[in-house]
Amino acid sequence: MTIDVEHPDRPTRAGVTEQIVEALAARDVTATMFLQGRWVHAYPQLAREIVAAGHLIGCHSHFHARMPMLSRRGLASDVRSATTAIRNVTGVEPRPWFRSPFGALDRGTAVLSQLRTLGYRNVGWHVDSRDWASRGPDGVARRVIEGALAHGDGAIVLMHGWPAPNPQALPRIVDALTQQGAEFVTVDKLQTVPARAAWDTGPE
Repeated sequence: MTIDVEHPDRPTRAGVTEQIVEALAARDVTATMFLQGRWVHAYPQLAREIVAAGHLIGCHSHFHARMPMLSRRGLASDVRSATTAIRNVTGVEPRPWFRSPFGALDRGTAVLSQLRTLGYRNVGWHVDSRDWASRGPDGVARRVIEGALAHGDGAIVLMHGWPAPNPQALPRIVDALTQQGAEFVTVDKLQTVPARAAWDTGPE
């Protein structure tokens, strides 16, 4: 389970991220949380609570810009700003885990190579919850459960920290997949971690 914790790109109700953390704790699930640097500055106490809950921390950039649109200097500045924000606020080093905003990477290896130079490896996903486009928890839960079962071992699920359906969807997801024998682990426990999302077939 991976969750991109970021500023929402549309209006949403307050307190969703807190409820997600509570829902995961209630099911004793540890997720991989990719924190946006600007978000960490805005919500330092909540960022520290995520760390205290035992979730693995990664970096989700600072300004949530599409990485291929940035110059080499701009990309480096963005990633370093986010790294500093996360480290200074939470006391945790987010490297080596990175989630490129929107899953956007260039068609070659330039962005991935630069991320490696900065000490990061990008984490793609196999199952997209499309939580940002869902009006209720049913669709989110169905997509994740069906997608994870279809992929099988090592499935990486993408969710976000702000969509309102997620606090209700997560318990359903965890219960259904646990009943099927699934175990929830952080990405550092996986043998294989894709650098790109399932829909992106560019070189790695």
